[in-house]
Amino acid sequence: MSNEKKIVFLASKSESSQFVFNGLKNQIDFTAVIIENPPKKTTVFTRRLKKLGWIETLGQVLFILFITKLINIISSEKKKAICSKLNLDSSPIDSEILHSVKSVNSDRCIEILKKINPDLVLVNGTRIISKNVLDCISAEFVNTHVGITPKYRGVHGGYWALANKDEQNFGVTVHKINAGIDTGDVLYQKVITPNSDDNFITYPLIQTAAGIKLILKVIEDFKSGQLNLTQPLTKESNLWYHPTLWSYLYLWITKGIK
Repeated sequence: MSNEKKIVFLASKSESSQFVFNGLKNQIDFTAVIIENPPKKTTVFTRRLKKLGWIETLGQVLFILFITKLINIISSEKKKAICSKLNLDSSPIDSEILHSVKSVNSDRCIEILKKINPDLVLVNGTRIISKNVLDCISAEFVNTHVGITPKYRGVHGGYWALANKDEQNFGVTVHKINAGIDTGDVLYQKVITPNSDDNFITYPLIQTAAGIKLILKVIEDFKSGQLNLTQPLTKESNLWYHPTLWSYLYLWITKGIK
């Protein structure tokens, strides 16, 4: 019987997941890749509405519809240059070991995980993983988060660090997953200094590239028999969401945070 450790990549259907998978595939012999479809936009909208209210939710929707599209267009060449420099490959995940599921929390996903019974699950960009999934196998679930946790949990950790004049906490975290939102034990963190011409679209690119290197350190630890914990850079804990249209424009105009 083989003693080779089984590693599964559990991720969202996104460019970020393609970056991570392609950055790891030559160093990690994945047993399986499980990709979940994104949640319906109406579901996300309804959930945000209940949690944040109409004004905040509407502002976030307007930001996504107008600002992110505009910045994507403006940053097209910059993004290509960064991807080339940092070896971020967005080629589709084309693999014989690829499984598609409706949701990371679906019965089908649990069925696949139980059948494979991996020793380690590397996670990228999925929705919050339910306790049922985390408990269905004995493996550790490890996530890459583009932010310094627990201070910048949620989304756009790099952007919010700059918006708060907290440059020393612009970075990336690799952590264990528990039932909370980015609250698991920290394995590795790295602080990064973005360039002055980076922006909302390019921040995650440099964070992801740094995160791939941290994942490889985690794999080395894992293969040696132990995942080593580290103290987070800060114990302050906050959960962040998308900026609203007006908050983004205000920070851009008054502080130059793009």
